[in-house]
Amino acid sequence: MKLTSLSLQEGHAIPEKFAFAKIASDSPITLSDNENPHLAWSDVPEGTLSFAIICHDIDVPSQGDQVNKEGQTVPKDLPRVDFYHWLLWNIPASTSEIQEGTHCQGVTPRGKPGPNALEGMHHGLNDYTAWFAGDEQMEGQYFGYDGPCPPWNDERLHHYVFTVYALNTASIDLKGAAKGADLLAAIQPHIIDSASITCTYSLNPSVLA
Repeated sequence: MKLTSLSLQEGHAIPEKFAFAKIASDSPITLSDNENPHLAWSDVPEGTLSFAIICHDIDVPSQGDQVNKEGQTVPKDLPRVDFYHWLLWNIPASTSEIQEGTHCQGVTPRGKPGPNALEGMHHGLNDYTAWFAGDEQMEGQYFGYDGPCPPWNDERLHHYVFTVYALNTASIDLKGAAKGADLLAAIQPHIIDSASITCTYSLNPSVLA
């Protein structure tokens, strides 16, 4: 199975238009275009009845006490955890690509609705749901795609893995607001093949220098 993209390039930085935030001139960061990237897959194995897409950041700080704090940095050697940015499943077997900007355009405070998505597909909750919990202006359920917004004081370059899974079932029965672990557990018995693209992103100018 092969995964390609007109939006992303393996091993390269994610363009700002596909990010939740970007570096600003008068403050550490500002909101970005937050469009979902284009993904296309081929060489699909026989017996594929549907697809699922997962995008996750593998470099999220395991502790948040230093995140985005003036005069502090998040150490490069701090243990890291996964942060899910996109969960999409029940993608029909007849589908071979997701067009740029069709599942997300712009930042939606309090999150986009779900779980129903285009053409009978289903979106899960991304991890901005937990990140913004308790934030008066942003708290809500964040379904679908929301792009990178790593801590602007993080010493580590973040890596984002976009994976398409070929499944031997036409439908994954997940009710309500499913999270990353829920989708992974549900598709695990049905995975025939998968393909990934890994890209990078940072909001720390010293990391990009």
